[in-house]
Amino acid sequence: MQIIAHRGASGDYPENTLLAIEQAIAQGADAIEIDVFAVQGELIVIHDHHLARTTNGSGSIYQYSVEQLMQLDAGHGERIPKLWQILQRLAATGLWLNIELKGDNTVAPLLALLDKAQQELQFDSQRLLISSFNHHLLAELRRHRPELKLGALTASLPLDYAAFAQALQAYSVNCDVSFINQAFVDDAKARGLKVYVYTVDQQDDIARMQHYGVDGIFSNYPARSRQRLTEQN
Repeated sequence: MQIIAHRGASGDYPENTLLAIEQAIAQGADAIEIDVFAVQGELIVIHDHHLARTTNGSGSIYQYSVEQLMQLDAGHGERIPKLWQILQRLAATGLWLNIELKGDNTVAPLLALLDKAQQELQFDSQRLLISSFNHHLLAELRRHRPELKLGALTASLPLDYAAFAQALQAYSVNCDVSFINQAFVDDAKARGLKVYVYTVDQQDDIARMQHYGVDGIFSNYPARSRQRLTEQN
């Protein structure tokens, strides 16, 4: 069962920052998960479109230029990074990256940036998982770049289980720990889907996810979750 650093090592460091990414790498995470919005055609790494929770700014990201956003303090003196900076940092590592699309104008800049990453960084697109709660964005990506791995996000337990992810030709279904059960996992596996679960930090949840046979968990504390996983094996 893989450990995916949720917004980096966000339990101890400012989420979605280069510092949190660096610490997740140092803590031995198998993968990193980040969130992106598009501002002025550039993808920035932040979870909320309102700034107050994670920065010293206020209002919406859309009220600022990219240059202004880069001046804000995202915690511990960190800045809001651009997706390009994350791709640069991870290019030489063996980690894979889950990019969650948060805004409805993110597909075109993502495709352009992935082309640039392949050309300039030799970044293998197979090391990427593109996820979203907006399944229309995933369908659009499938049309443009059918080789990309897609992660269909859900915060529910659908009547037809993982059928929605199969319909999207997704690689994985990314599920809320509060709703997932053995029947859902079994259904997803039968459809050929990977199962990743967020956000899993507690010992009982880690044990339950391992018992269900999920492929990975998103954790705010990668090193601690790895230790707890090791202890129960």
